[in-house]
Amino acid sequence: MLFSLKERGQGMVEYALILVLVAVVVIVALTALGTNISGIFSKVNTTM
Repeated sequence: MLFSLKERGQGMVEYALILVLVAVVVIVALTALGTNISGIFSKVNTTM
């Protein structure tokens, strides 16, 4: 075997941490920009 079971588990944990970090960044960005985007869609809707 090229990798032991311990090294595989460590790699999976690293990928999981990266995934969680990306999810947190996306949630923060959507929360911060949510009201602005909502306002833009409201303006577009009223002009149509």
